[in-house]
Amino acid sequence: MNFDVFTIAAVTAELNALLYNGRVQDALELGDEAIGLEIYSNHARHYLYLSAHPQLARLHLVPERLRRGVENPSPLGLMLRRYLEGSRFIGATQPAWERVVHLNFAGSEGVFTLIAEPMERRSNLLLVQNGRILDCLRRIGADQNRVRVSLPAHPYVPPPPQALKRNPTELSLPALTELLESDPAKLTWRLLTEKLLGFSPMLAKEAVFRAAKRLDCRAADCDAGALLAAIQELIGALLQKQFAPHVCEQDGQIVAYAAYPIAHLPNARPIESISAALSAFYGAPIGEAAYANAKKPIQAQLDEAIQKVTRRLEALRRSQRDQAECERLRQCGELILAYQHQLARGQTSFSAQYDFDAPPLDIALDPALTPLENARRYFEQYEKAKRALAEVPRLIAEAERELEFLRQLETDLALATNYPEIGEVQDALQASGYWHGKPSARPRSGKSAPLKVSTPEGFAIWIGRNARQNEEVTFGKGSPEDLWLHARGVPGAHVIVKSGGRSVPEAVLSRAASLAAYYSAARNQAYVPVDVTERRYVRKIKGGKPGMVTYRNEFTLSVPPQPA
Repeated sequence: MNFDVFTIAAVTAELNALLYNGRVQDALELGDEAIGLEIYSNHARHYLYLSAHPQLARLHLVPERLRRGVENPSPLGLMLRRYLEGSRFIGATQPAWERVVHLNFAGSEGVFTLIAEPMERRSNLLLVQNGRILDCLRRIGADQNRVRVSLPAHPYVPPPPQALKRNPTELSLPALTELLESDPAKLTWRLLTEKLLGFSPMLAKEAVFRAAKRLDCRAADCDAGALLAAIQELIGALLQKQFAPHVCEQDGQIVAYAAYPIAHLPNARPIESISAALSAFYGAPIGEAAYANAKKPIQAQLDEAIQKVTRRLEALRRSQRDQAECERLRQCGELILAYQHQLARGQTSFSAQYDFDAPPLDIALDPALTPLENARRYFEQYEKAKRALAEVPRLIAEAERELEFLRQLETDLALATNYPEIGEVQDALQASGYWHGKPSARPRSGKSAPLKVSTPEGFAIWIGRNARQNEEVTFGKGSPEDLWLHARGVPGAHVIVKSGGRSVPEAVLSRAASLAAYYSAARNQAYVPVDVTERRYVRKIKGGKPGMVTYRNEFTLSVPPQPA
């Protein structure tokens, strides 16, 4: 994750420069995991976005006005409106070497601190006064974390210090030499990440590249003097708040950002501010939150369609269990024929035993029909039931495929981050006959495109983020020798690694698997099983909807979800 200690330092400095003494005009809930503040300062409106997303947690200014994403405010949302709206922003601070920001506000009811903790899988937003939590986005009780409880009316406890890491400002040449010698076979940048405070993989790679002009340098081969000089150069500029935000672009996508010039990645260029870099990398803070209202009518139609197919599937499965009733119809007909001479005209029922070890059958008769006609009616009902039962397995398979497709559409809608992607879910529902009433109005736009990620190793990874894109990625972008990935057992993206017949490095495979995990229904899990096979072993399901496939010869990786 690029949103590291030094990125936070750059954001903190930017907020202090632009927002000091600004008035909070609006506090917005943008969704379950994000809030926004509109702050008027220096004769301009500024929009501050704060996210506690498990993988995309961050805070920065955004260029466009934020839109409310929830209809009913949460307790935290109500607290923010009550205490922050109308207050003044009096400064942001960052605890040393921590990925934490304290945003301080002074209002009519005192001084309040909005604490952002943008850390993967442990991110949170907390409103604090006088050291006590008023409320927080994620409530964490003692049953979840005995050391650090995050609940209203409890004291705020900061994240525990990273006691086993060294302060890079106190690093000497002997100390760095000792560190390198402690694990000589390890990649140097990985060692820096593990041993130095504030060193994210991005920062560590930059230091190593500046020192050794390559990233695959092992600790044993690294010049400690050159590495120390690179570390001091980076840290010195950052600690003196001499930020120089940069981004890297590949194939039209911003693939990295930093608060300093980037040497270890190609196509780096400066950008006007760290918030501009973050907005370019993550995109506008829209996605699930800002498009919530556009998604609601489509989700309602999806819910109705899923319920309809589920009820049909349950009925089919029940009918499959009614084989005994079908046999009973045949037995009734045969017993009527066997006892027809004993039946009286106008009789409405009789009992007879079909098997010696079974109880007698109670057989209803139509008094207006002859025994022969009654028997014929039972046989006709039996033949009809038998034909229906013969169709049940096929109908069950069709219903299961239909339900799988609707679950995929549900995942597509949850992952949609723009109007074309939302619209394609609506279009798919309409094409499948599940849309009732008038289509939802939406901006006119073209089709969405699959996502392409280029790796430093020279591989292209294609990601389909909905059913139509999955079809395009697997059978349009993919060649038989390419690798194909999909999160096991859940709806999600088809991912293709374009190998061109080359062996795919472990780092590239892990990256592709993390993308497949992220763009799936299991994206909020800590680790997700992802199946990998060659594209040649992936086949369309006969009669299936777009993107529905079967595959074989796979192996499975367990990886943490990571966005592109």
